[in-house]
Amino acid sequence: MNVKSLFSLLVAAFLGAATFFTGANARAAESQKLRIIVFGAHPDDAQYKAGGTAAKWAKLGHKVKLVSVTNGDIGHWQTAGGPLAQRRLAEVKKADALIGAATEVYDIHDGELMPTLENRLKVIRSIREWEADIVISHRPWDYHPDHRYVGILVQDAAFMVTVPFICPDVPPLKKNPVFLYSSDGFKKPVPFQADIVVSVDDVMAQKVTAIHEMPSQAYEGGAGGSAESQSSKPPASDEAGRKAWLRQHWERRQGGEANRFRADLVQWYGPEKGAQVKFAEAFEICEYGRKPTPAEIKVLFPFFP
Repeated sequence: MNVKSLFSLLVAAFLGAATFFTGANARAAESQKLRIIVFGAHPDDAQYKAGGTAAKWAKLGHKVKLVSVTNGDIGHWQTAGGPLAQRRLAEVKKADALIGAATEVYDIHDGELMPTLENRLKVIRSIREWEADIVISHRPWDYHPDHRYVGILVQDAAFMVTVPFICPDVPPLKKNPVFLYSSDGFKKPVPFQADIVVSVDDVMAQKVTAIHEMPSQAYEGGAGGSAESQSSKPPASDEAGRKAWLRQHWERRQGGEANRFRADLVQWYGPEKGAQVKFAEAFEICEYGRKPTPAEIKVLFPFFP
């Protein structure tokens, strides 16, 4: 073998080793990414409840999916049925793209969700297929039956996602995810408890921009709207006015969340930064999932100091 041939072989071996180690490093880095799935009852709930935190995870390269357990086909005061379901699917896909999340919408009629075995299996499959580390949903105490039943279905999937012989067509998770409830203001029978509170100051504009892409709910009022209520909003042609109106509404909402859980923000961010947070999203740990330590919470929510 001449020197030239030997040199070519050495170069090829070096490049092959470099490619192998680069690929191995990429796979190792990918395996470190968190996988989060958020369940809402309708195509806007997951975005409303956790859109800011979802955007923060996505910015760090973690994998987020926002799921609507119904198709939202009666969620408007003026239209309904298949056309509305298709409209809301298109809206939520645009919103999720801006958040940096994947989208899934179940083909279940709005207002008709029931906590059946069939639907529980759907939820189990979604969690397993996403290989979730964190699962977020409504609490089972809420004004809307679809919201309540999403909470029941998701908490009933906790632990079962690890059991091999239920849904055997999808491999079980090796470790139970951390299950969380998104915040609400209901007091009975059990008030919401803020275990984790996240500042969304840095993504507030991003969240509002995403919600702007769901006009059937954000501007037209959804099922609770009316022709009269439209007169109190900026006209459809006034894009800047609509966005300003929406921004003020959501800044009040997430600002109220920050003020409501100020003591918790101080706990997570420290006295100085915690006192300065303007906008927040809050979550409660569901006891049926994995019970994370404070140190593990900082790994799962890599936004805290």
